[in-house]
Amino acid sequence: MITELLHRRELAKIGRDVGERLDAHRRVQRISFDDVQVPMQIYCYQDFMTPAECGDMIRMIDADAIPSELYRAGTAADESDFRTSYSCNLDRWHPDVLRIDDRICGLTGIDSRRGETLQGQRYAVGQQFKAHHDYFHTDQPYWQKERNKGGQRSWTAMVFLNEPQSGGETEFPQLSFKMLPRTGMLLIWNNMGPDGKPNPHMLHSGNPVTAGTKYIITKWFRRGFWV
Repeated sequence: MITELLHRRELAKIGRDVGERLDAHRRVQRISFDDVQVPMQIYCYQDFMTPAECGDMIRMIDADAIPSELYRAGTAADESDFRTSYSCNLDRWHPDVLRIDDRICGLTGIDSRRGETLQGQRYAVGQQFKAHHDYFHTDQPYWQKERNKGGQRSWTAMVFLNEPQSGGETEFPQLSFKMLPRTGMLLIWNNMGPDGKPNPHMLHSGNPVTAGTKYIITKWFRRGFWV
């Protein structure tokens, strides 16, 4: 119990520190939700990556993408269409990947050792990732493994690499908020609340692409060092 309390305090501090850093950045915009009582930490940064950098990441994703996996206890039939995208872990030490990774870590101020490897994701027409949380649900069997690999996820940083012809929004249904893909734009949010506990309002989905293909990269940060 004492350890859990200390971990929550650490997550709360990470949230405050990163939030203060992003709030002070002249090119970062905080997204406000007047009808939500608890402060939400969701930000966007236009043109965080150049079109050329996005193209480099897209080519890497196309080269290595495989069907996306889920953190889950079983393989129930009704989960078969829950996450239908393709994804891959990008080469952490490739100079192009390392440059983007360092830029994300520099923006947030989070030690790079807390960051998971950048993941690339591709959504073709009809593919989606239904509403889910990025934080770990500690009542699930996978938590026993993840708690020893850096623990809970704090921040999520996601960059849109292109713009499909239609669909593919990132939606936060409990906040009545959708973000349309825009090439090079970073969307970043804290999965924890101000108290360091998981924030259920951060439920989000990758909506089905209805025309074209959507590419993104995602980086998750842990409470501790990721191993």
